[in-house]
Amino acid sequence: MTRLLAGTAIALTAAVAAQAAEMKFANFTPPFHTINASVIEKLNEDLSAATDGALTVRGYHGGELGAGPAEQYVRVVQGVADMAWGLPGYTSSQFPKTMIAELPTTLTLEQPGYEALWNAYDALESEFPRTKPLALWTSEPNIFIMKDHEIRQPSDLEGLKVRVAGATSADVAEALGATPVQMPINQVYNAMQTGLIDGVITGASTLSDFKLDEVANSYTLGANLGRLAFYTVMTQSTYDNLPDDQKAAIDEASGLPLSKSAEDAWNATADSALQAARDAGNNTIIELSEEEAQAFNDAVAEVTNAYVARVGGEVAFEAMQSGGSGQGS
Repeated sequence: MTRLLAGTAIALTAAVAAQAAEMKFANFTPPFHTINASVIEKLNEDLSAATDGALTVRGYHGGELGAGPAEQYVRVVQGVADMAWGLPGYTSSQFPKTMIAELPTTLTLEQPGYEALWNAYDALESEFPRTKPLALWTSEPNIFIMKDHEIRQPSDLEGLKVRVAGATSADVAEALGATPVQMPINQVYNAMQTGLIDGVITGASTLSDFKLDEVANSYTLGANLGRLAFYTVMTQSTYDNLPDDQKAAIDEASGLPLSKSAEDAWNATADSALQAARDAGNNTIIELSEEEAQAFNDAVAEVTNAYVARVGGEVAFEAMQSGGSGQGS
């Protein structure tokens, strides 16, 4: 009887262990980055609570599962990581329609980007093969973050080297007369510090997340320069092999709620970083008037329409602008 009970206990323990799973989340940024609390830790808390600790998420920060922000999606497909986040702009040829969300005038400055992306998801789904998207969202609207250059009108950018995240923002920079330089955001600090670039078109959250406030000294706000798009994805086969209750927990925790958490965090980080830049007293903060902003809008007006036509993205573009919620609800 003792042996029987002991054997039964071992079998039950093994069964429980077999059902427990820790998801490896690849993060190419440091653990203090906004992504950690708003997505990685939130997923861990929500999934652990829903499954009584059987399903958890562990963040591997600073490229611990492999260096290189552009390789995040591949790491999930190959199973090096179970989950990862990244920017479609780093591999923009894979995400031509998703990238529409990054273009000027696709979204207004106040429009929630995560709702627009999920509303268009039916048109975007084919761009996420072999993965299950857990979150899709955008950054705060892009601004000019410059070193020793004040941008008040499009002609101020003539001849300047400006870092961009991907092909769509490169089109915007060129339309404004700048020379686009594509590089991952974690290389921008050194590039700006050494004069390799004069500035960057990106969101204000990078001022704190990537310490750009230490090298920049001029900020221009108010033009609709587009945004950055982001994803968090999970290996589809890993999801498919989970027990039904754990899959249900993931479904409940992901989609619109997780995407909103990420976008709200990006906006909060941006607001805080901009306020810190104002309070520092040694920066030039340029807030464009409506007329001044319109000059930038006019300069990039054809970029969006031309890109949408080029990638056959009319359905996605219309869905992003229509409001409402889609597959992520």
